Amino acid sequence: MALTTVVAAPAASADVPPVDGQVSSNNMTLLANVPKQGGFASTGAYNSDLAFQGKYAFAGNYEGFVIYDISKPAKPTIVSQVLCPGSQNDISVSGNLLFLSTDSSRSDTSCQSTAASATLKESWEGIKIFDISDVSNPKYVKAVETKCGSHTHTLVPGKGVDRNSVYVYVSSYSPNATFPDCQPPHDQITVIKVPVKNAAGAAVVAEPVLFPDGGNPGEDLPYPDRTSATTGCHDLTVYPDEDLMAGACMGDGALFDISNPVKPKTIATVRDDKNFAFWHSATFNSKANKIVFTDELGGGGTATCNTTIGKKKGADAIYDIVGHGNKRRLEFRSYYKISRANADTENCVAHNGSLIPVKGKDIMVQAWYQGGISVWDFTNSRKPKEIGFFERGPLSNTELILGGSWSAYYYNGYIYSNDIQKGLDVLQIRDKRTDPALWIKLKELNVQTQPNYFG
Repeated sequence: MALTTVVAAPAASADVPPVDGQVSSNNMTLLANVPKQGGFASTGAYNSDLAFQGKYAFAGNYEGFVIYDISKPAKPTIVSQVLCPGSQNDISVSGNLLFLSTDSSRSDTSCQSTAASATLKESWEGIKIFDISDVSNPKYVKAVETKCGSHTHTLVPGKGVDRNSVYVYVSSYSPNATFPDCQPPHDQITVIKVPVKNAAGAAVVAEPVLFPDGGNPGEDLPYPDRTSATTGCHDLTVYPDEDLMAGACMGDGALFDISNPVKPKTIATVRDDKNFAFWHSATFNSKANKIVFTDELGGGGTATCNTTIGKKKGADAIYDIVGHGNKRRLEFRSYYKISRANADTENCVAHNGSLIPVKGKDIMVQAWYQGGISVWDFTNSRKPKEIGFFERGPLSNTELILGGSWSAYYYNGYIYSNDIQKGLDVLQIRDKRTDPALWIKLKELNVQTQPNYFG
């Protein structure tokens, strides 16, 4: 496959690449790109999240999902493509099961459903479960309806007597009094229990309220100073080995104890009404004594990587976890935002990323939509620094077309990015600071279910 010539540029470069151009730091290389295909090729068929298992990558798309063979990372191939519309088709895998989030009201549970109004009681949204024991021919197994749908979800493996179950934590938000299945205040998540040997038995087992006080009431100020009210969570990241969960919940960041998976307990919450508009996602460091929260200012559809918005909005915020047990608290340390200027026709804001597992270091790869992909070090919580990047130019010089890297994750030596418009990218970073991660091999990775890389 033909790739555009990559021009090396320093990390502090303020030059915006031309349309369809590329720039990167000297330590990062784009190895492959697989464009969107078939029913997924249109501009409105957005690529979304990624999950991994063995030699396969599983990629969500608003029209369904794609399974790639990545046994040869420089030459990935499509194994199967499943048409099953429903935004945003957030995706995860566990054993022979694949889970898909539907966060748009549909006429029914089938993969042939059409859009329907959320004001209709008979409309459906929630979690779909597929059997992927044959990756070339996934089978639809079960649908589980959840209140306000499923914007994202997170898998929590069962332990002890529950070891043959997996729990699905469903995050959803934006209730409305006119929606019969999504009533305010909706300060909750939904917990689905799935028997792994009988996925058809999956069912809702709890709807814990995480913010009994209602959470952040929000501030209805003009953009970019508006703060979201908390009416549910956008994304949850669990660290099962520590029985911890980090919640990015619209107007609040939070830390939870999930030792009882159906009854999460709040340990600490934080707010940043000055610089955080929408708490979007969270990542623990390997020692689970730090959390990186992201702010999706503008909902991912606006240009925030410019001098107008500045360095503290639409950024990451690094918090140290201080103290022990249920007396732990979150203490703010610093913000991190990419330094490269982006055009006003590029949607750019902090988005999905994962750790690059280097023992003794806190290094992360992260998607910034059309801001590209950034590899950065937050070992010193107060002084984060970028150590590598890859970025494309805008999709247009005259209009903002939603695009860029939705998710950029490190898996078994390579960086995989699901670009909203361009398709699957495979990149490699070679740097003495990240090379130790080459020794870490996983059998499965759902980034929102963080593994303990070092035991």
